[in-house]
Amino acid sequence: MTAKAEFNAEEWQVLLEAPALAGLVVISAQRGGTIRESFEVAKAYGDARKEHDAELIGEIAATPAPLRPGRFKSAEELHDASLERIREAISLLESKASPEELEAFRAFTLSVAQRAAEADKSGGVLGIGGERVSDSERAALGEVAAALGTEAPA
Repeated sequence: MTAKAEFNAEEWQVLLEAPALAGLVVISAQRGGTIRESFEVAKAYGDARKEHDAELIGEIAATPAPLRPGRFKSAEELHDASLERIREAISLLESKASPEELEAFRAFTLSVAQRAAEADKSGGVLGIGGERVSDSERAALGEVAAALGTEAPA
């Protein structure tokens, strides 16, 4: 089993940031619902801590990344830098983690993004109608999945 000790501080920071940034890519793809989306991201971390308690994913989920406000100067910079950071995390894990841990990381990171996308309905009136995942959120999920080297959720 791969542990935190196998990564230097900078590498560990990359692993901590990638899932949170995946959620931010999706959250920033659609206006509105930010509070609900943020709560869902937090729930995804809590669920991962319980499910993967003593594993690498549990360690990552137990220490959500401190993302500094103002780190990104624009939504485009957030988007591009986040996808690059996700690819960097995958590259690190490909070189240091087991294939099972790599897949668990992909699944966790994608679940963070997907839960953010599904947290708030788009369109409709007074909660009636609308769609669970908007086209822009679906596109963002696809980009996150591509950066992870996996398929987007259906």
